Amino acid sequence: MRSPRLAALELRRFGRGKLPRAALVALLVLPLLYGALYLWSFWDPYGRLDRIPVALVNDDKGAAVEGKKLTAGDDITEGLRESDVFDWHEVSAAEAEKGVENGTYYLSLSMPADFSERIASSAGDSPETGALQVRTNDANNYIVGQISRTVFSEVREAASTKASRSFLDRIFVSFSDIHGATVKAADGADQLEGGIGEAEKGSKDLADGLTDAKEGSVELSTGLTTLNQRAGDLADGFRRVAQGTQTLADRVNGVERKVGPFLADNEKTIEDSAQLVADGSGAIRNNLDDLVERAPGAAKGAHTASDALDAIYKVRCEDAVLPDPACSDLKKARQSAADVAMIADDLNTLIADQDGDLKRLDQHLATLQKQSQALADRAPRLSEDLDDAVSRINQLNDGAAKAAAGAKALHAGIGSAKTGAVDLDSGVGDLKTGAYDLNGGIYQLVDGSGKLSDGLHDGAKQIPDYDKQARDQRTEIMADPVQLVSRDMHKAPNYGTGFAPYFIPLSLWVGAMVAYMLISPMNRRALAAGASAWRIALAGWLPVVAIGVLQTVALMSVLHWAVGLQMARAAGTVGFLFLVTACFAAIVQWLNARFGAAGRILVLALLMLQLTSAGGTYPVQTSPGFFNALHPFLPMSYVVEALRRLITGGDLVPVWHACVVLIAFTAGAVALTALSARRRQVWTLDRLHPELSL
Repeated sequence: MRSPRLAALELRRFGRGKLPRAALVALLVLPLLYGALYLWSFWDPYGRLDRIPVALVNDDKGAAVEGKKLTAGDDITEGLRESDVFDWHEVSAAEAEKGVENGTYYLSLSMPADFSERIASSAGDSPETGALQVRTNDANNYIVGQISRTVFSEVREAASTKASRSFLDRIFVSFSDIHGATVKAADGADQLEGGIGEAEKGSKDLADGLTDAKEGSVELSTGLTTLNQRAGDLADGFRRVAQGTQTLADRVNGVERKVGPFLADNEKTIEDSAQLVADGSGAIRNNLDDLVERAPGAAKGAHTASDALDAIYKVRCEDAVLPDPACSDLKKARQSAADVAMIADDLNTLIADQDGDLKRLDQHLATLQKQSQALADRAPRLSEDLDDAVSRINQLNDGAAKAAAGAKALHAGIGSAKTGAVDLDSGVGDLKTGAYDLNGGIYQLVDGSGKLSDGLHDGAKQIPDYDKQARDQRTEIMADPVQLVSRDMHKAPNYGTGFAPYFIPLSLWVGAMVAYMLISPMNRRALAAGASAWRIALAGWLPVVAIGVLQTVALMSVLHWAVGLQMARAAGTVGFLFLVTACFAAIVQWLNARFGAAGRILVLALLMLQLTSAGGTYPVQTSPGFFNALHPFLPMSYVVEALRRLITGGDLVPVWHACVVLIAFTAGAVALTALSARRRQVWTLDRLHPELSL
């Protein structure tokens, strides 16, 4: 019986009952479940990052930059909210730390209070870097931490670029300011050149003028010598005046201390007395004329009275028999009358002889009356007038003392001026010499200022002057000078597509491994009938290949239409997987046929070795040396590389290379199975009593 017929008979026995049919269905679905579910579970994890809860802490207080408010923390927060990366929860720092610890949040991103201030410091004297703080907890999920590092690196780069743009923009503005300032400096140098020319002319005039000044300084020195002598005489005169006024002030103050209290206490008495004198003087003046006219009559009457008293006294005292008790009084009266008569005679004589003196007396009495009246009028204010007079005399004394001191200082100053005039004369001579030297130096400075002006004009042309458009363009380039021009020649659209070349052969290997748990690696009927070893090998291999083809069709159909796997070369992928299925079936068949029950363990071990050395996840070069050594000798290494080119596109050379390798592995495995079949046709003690059975 031929091998295909034997294979068909092997498959037909799965239709003889419910359990075999169920086993066949499970056999067909197992790779589908293994591969499709696996890929489906993490088909596009990066597209669902917005479901991952992440704590966002924005403690940034902002900063002021050139009068404008910088809120870098708020800007980043707003940008993160608008992005599709992570499910952001704005919380406090304490809540974020607690949430990352207990698993509420997978990680946290914090912006410290001085974040904007540190970014703004790039334009100051002490620039600092702004730090975004990320807290992860690998106890929650290690992969999320790896993803966050990539995401937050992009956030950091974007924030750094924005800060660099602001800093560089100010630099370019400074370039424009420097250019403008240099242009102004060049214009100023032009004006300086003209001004220095004028200064050179002025210095020549100055030198000539100082020659005249030298002559004047000689005359000034001589004049100050004479003036110093006169000032000495003036100071001596003022000193004597001050001494005199001091003596006067001392005396007046002494009188005031004595008279002042008396005047203060007797102002009324002085006023009344003065008024009495004034009134008496007036009365006397009024009665002088009557005195001249009545004096002769008064004298005659006085004599008559005296004679009458003499007669009375003689009768009553001298001639009387008894003395009169009033005689003593009469005697006194007689004597007084005699005296009055004598005085009246003298007065009459005096008035007759002193007619001119009486006129002068009248004048003196008029003066006395006037002065007495004035004294009476001033008497209530005599004390105040005395104080005022004393105050004026003291002020005069103080002024005289100051004048004396000033005259002395003037004398000293003129003496210093005389000495200074001598020094001035010498200095003017030196200054005249210096002025001529200055004239020569300014002449050289004129030439230097011309060179300075030319240099500044040349420098202004070399300093860039950017307008806003040019400044924005250069700021954009310098803020991010190196652009990563990423060209993905054959981009995998998602995470699942990238891992499909790894999990599809894994599921097919598992499918072949399970298939040979239900199907014998060598057909027992053919062995019993003594068929050829090749026929026996093919009879055990072809059923599993047929099942593998069905597994492949089912797996790829679900991956394409249900999960969404897009293949650059769909037909080539499916055809190549048919070859992979045939190769894996041949290898699993040989291990089971050659080693029996132990072969199943070897199949599992070989699967582990292939998974770790195929480079399906990370490049194999990143694995330890042992796996690098195994990589070229295992079929799955070539399968993974070929499927990447078939699914995502690319050069087909690795595909053809893989096909050759798979065909070689398939042929070798079938040949080894045939060899094992030939050995199995000879019964041994080990076959009758196997050491291990599964």
